[in-house]
Amino acid sequence: MTKKQTAAPAKVGITLDHVVGAAFVVLDRGGVAKLSTRAIAAELGVSMNTVMWHIRTKDRLLDTMADAVLGEVALDDLPEDWHGQAAELLGRLRTAMLGHRDGALLVTGTFPAEPQTLTFTDRLLTALLRGCPTRKTAAWTAWNLFYFTLGLVQEEQAASVDDRDRLHAHVVERDLPGLNSVLDDFMSVDFEARFRFGVGQILRSASTEAAPEH
Repeated sequence: MTKKQTAAPAKVGITLDHVVGAAFVVLDRGGVAKLSTRAIAAELGVSMNTVMWHIRTKDRLLDTMADAVLGEVALDDLPEDWHGQAAELLGRLRTAMLGHRDGALLVTGTFPAEPQTLTFTDRLLTALLRGCPTRKTAAWTAWNLFYFTLGLVQEEQAASVDDRDRLHAHVVERDLPGLNSVLDDFMSVDFEARFRFGVGQILRSASTEAAPEH
């Protein structure tokens, strides 16, 4: 079995890049739910064994795909100030994830020790270290920004009019005055404005409030 699996890629000329490229085609067509070894093999016109020879496991495939998404983030031509650099990097990450169906869901739950992910993280932390009062503040702020961006893009990509209508109906039906008073803003689909506001809020706090040392 090992010899057969080893020979298959050489015979058909399939590389890991081909497999990852086909995986993104499957993802963009059907979302994470349809991302399977069988679907990728069908897209390439090869056996499942050929695909598995390259990816080894589904987790490794997801890590490789997540790293590829981070690799789409351009790291040049950034603003000079640290605040602008950090905000621009997160904005470009958001754009990269929005460029793929379920892009944020794909990246969520992965933090592969892969070159492109580590390079992006290093560039973000380099900016934050210039503006945060302590190294720990910079490190924790990087996670806060990353989690916020992931969560908001997931919401944006999963946004459903039906879900929002149901939420509105439930809030109106029950005695929830606080939520009802801000419901339109709470359910706002102006994700770009929400993203910019949230990133700015986190960065302003990070510049003045140090993370606890103990």
